[in-house]
Amino acid sequence: MGLARAVRLIKRSKYFLITTHTNAEGDALGSLLAFYRLVQALGKKAVMVTGDKVPYGYDFIPGINKVRKLSPKLRQIKFDCFVALDCSDLARCGGVRGLNQEKRPVINIDHHISNDRFGDINWVEPHCSSTSEMIYRLYKEMRLPYRRDTALALYTGMMTDTGSFRYPNTTSFTHQAVAELLKCGLNVTAIHKSVYENIPLPDARLLSRILPGMKEELGGKIIWFEIKRGLLNKRKLSFDLSDEVLGFARAIKGVEVAVLFKENLSSSGEIRVNFRSQGKIDVNRIARHFGGGGHKTASGCTVKGSLDSVRRRVLRRVKENFK
Repeated sequence: MGLARAVRLIKRSKYFLITTHTNAEGDALGSLLAFYRLVQALGKKAVMVTGDKVPYGYDFIPGINKVRKLSPKLRQIKFDCFVALDCSDLARCGGVRGLNQEKRPVINIDHHISNDRFGDINWVEPHCSSTSEMIYRLYKEMRLPYRRDTALALYTGMMTDTGSFRYPNTTSFTHQAVAELLKCGLNVTAIHKSVYENIPLPDARLLSRILPGMKEELGGKIIWFEIKRGLLNKRKLSFDLSDEVLGFARAIKGVEVAVLFKENLSSSGEIRVNFRSQGKIDVNRIARHFGGGGHKTASGCTVKGSLDSVRRRVLRRVKENFK
């Protein structure tokens, strides 16, 4: 139902504003660029706007330089369809949501189980590996061909949101889609290296300072780390180390849940909390308790309070899920 309604509105609309969540990663950017090329293939106009700058490490995706960071001049943009990709709620778009002052129709395309159906049209598929996989389906539904640039964007999104095709959200359909994308001549080694083996040396040194702070709960079933504001203030990070820290924790034998607490540099008194699970514990449910969300095995939230108080509250909630 959601897919069919989305297709009808896409066909009717002429000018799209396309956005995704702040702190964008591979799936957000992959689906953003692939959708942008889809409306171009239909002879329509579009602009891609995000609430913050494109993160380090994704400049290998063709067209990434066309993604515009929100600025005052963009408030004059005229469009007749607002498209939010990979956002579980409208607030995840950051300030970009404020551009829709004229209340143009909103298409919400997402695969998070925590999605709150904020759009006028909600195409939400929690069983899909990624929003990029959904945009691949959209190309098929609309019988639109795609070139190598689009295939690269879609592959990047599927690869990153499945943890290089090893997470439980990887399905036979995911592999079938990827098999077709690879026919476009993608260099999978180069793509993987650009995303996962591209940490700048100063950031790697910072990582070496974070990992020794590892703490455990429940005999090692829970592993947690914290990154204090003072540590980040001393260095200008070009790379988000969250996945590296949490990936290290998940690789430890016996770990069921990994948690990272990070003081927010831009807002005092806020802690960003990221969760990863091996699958037995639903961290989406934990994140939703604190106003966040995501997936059963990967979720996050932002919690007000001091680092110590937030850590105590969150870890208490995590432990309750083991009972």
